[in-house]
Amino acid sequence: MAEPFYITTAINYPNGRPHIGHAYEGIATDVMARFQRLMGRDVRFVTGTDEHGLKMDQTARNMGRKTIDLANEMSGYFREMADRLNLSYDEFVRTTEPRHHAASIELWKRMEANGDLYLDRYEGWYSVRDEAFYDESELVEGEGGEKLSPQGTPVEWTAEETWFFRLSNYQDRLLALYRDNPDFIRPESRRNEVMRFVEGGLKDLSVSRTSFDWGVPVPDSEGHVMYVWVDALTTYMTGVGFPDAEGELFQRYWPANIHMIGKDIVRFHTVYWPAFLMSAGLPLPKQVFGHGFLLARGGEKMSKSAGNVVDPMALAEQFGVDNLRYFFLREIAFGQDGSYSPEAIVNRANAELANSFGNLAQRTLSMIHKNMDGKLERFDPCPDDFALLETVREACATKLPQAFERLSFSTGIEDWIKAVYACNQYVDEQAPWALRKTDFERMKVVLQTLFMALRDLAIAIQPVVPEKAAAVLDQLGIPDGERNYTDLADTEWYMRLVESGFTVAKPTPIFPRLELPEEESAA
Repeated sequence: MAEPFYITTAINYPNGRPHIGHAYEGIATDVMARFQRLMGRDVRFVTGTDEHGLKMDQTARNMGRKTIDLANEMSGYFREMADRLNLSYDEFVRTTEPRHHAASIELWKRMEANGDLYLDRYEGWYSVRDEAFYDESELVEGEGGEKLSPQGTPVEWTAEETWFFRLSNYQDRLLALYRDNPDFIRPESRRNEVMRFVEGGLKDLSVSRTSFDWGVPVPDSEGHVMYVWVDALTTYMTGVGFPDAEGELFQRYWPANIHMIGKDIVRFHTVYWPAFLMSAGLPLPKQVFGHGFLLARGGEKMSKSAGNVVDPMALAEQFGVDNLRYFFLREIAFGQDGSYSPEAIVNRANAELANSFGNLAQRTLSMIHKNMDGKLERFDPCPDDFALLETVREACATKLPQAFERLSFSTGIEDWIKAVYACNQYVDEQAPWALRKTDFERMKVVLQTLFMALRDLAIAIQPVVPEKAAAVLDQLGIPDGERNYTDLADTEWYMRLVESGFTVAKPTPIFPRLELPEEESAA
């Protein structure tokens, strides 16, 4: 059987509609999932919505609505976003589902059986917006002298009876985990931050609430609901069949290969989550990757509270899904903060997809259709032709996959576009339009060399622009079953295509140029 690979997004908090930051994480996770499938792995990709917690309850009450009605509506928007952006998820988990309640209760019982839960009274600072508890030493002072969380969100003093998790017992085991598995937390800057936090000492963690009832009920503890992060993190196991830990799904896919999350929730995923799993006697995820923020104009973090969120559905409609996907993975070094603008999206898509790759495909296939009646044939390449094909093959079969394995998406795409540029330079140097008059046989060799290069380029870029790459491969006559990265090593595909009698039809443009909206142009 194929090697399993399990990847997740963070579980989105739906107290408002999705913004472009959610889309960015979903796209990056989808690119990795598609890449791993093309590498021949058995991929499971899980996303979903984290619908419990005080913030969700307060939002609904402020709107005069039932919390479940708000959760149903908002979760629907997140699923709609995932579908519109062509995210190839296998499972969309909602924390309000009965199966997830069962998973959370099982995790709780395992931690309780291990002696790691006890009842006490909590007094301390809590951020409703972050759904997080903070020590006094972590707080910062706002402009008006008010206390704020490290994220700059308001905090309030909370006092109530809660269940506690013995997080302090796991300090040494967590530090050993980070030391022995340096790739558990990536990028390195996030790992260093977490290690400093844990080395500073861990206090036991409050893991239940009694001030509201919107959550998973704590078993055998009337009036208590689970702290939202116990419940939310368990979603990753719900998506592979937990609490059936002996089931085929869980046994095959757990532990997760990668949790893809924003850098602001790294602590929950790399301190609390592994400690919960250690307590429950369950395997730990192999890696948590804390990517950077997608910043609004002016360099501000996008958030609902700041009122600067951008609707990803509107951007997808305006610029096209594949253009948007390409921009985010090409423009921003994954792991770092990045920004975007309509002008930047248009310029990147036009320069690289339309003018470079799209134009290469269009003129190559047009010339084969017009000058060769669309018929491919056996040919003998010269050293220049071999050199181009080797350049393209190295970029597509070696450099891009190696970069994507490291989640260095922008680096892999840079290698890919350099190969596209090499093809366009080859076209300019060989000038097949001139060869048509002076050396017709050489013209055919040049065009068929480019045809072979296009196949490799289209296969390689599929994770990023799946619809557009598929359209190119369709025009090239490449069968659906021969589009994986493993097929790049196939040396007989071209002759099979020739012998099949495939004919290149008049091509349809696949990457039309984008135009900047008038209001953006005027700005």
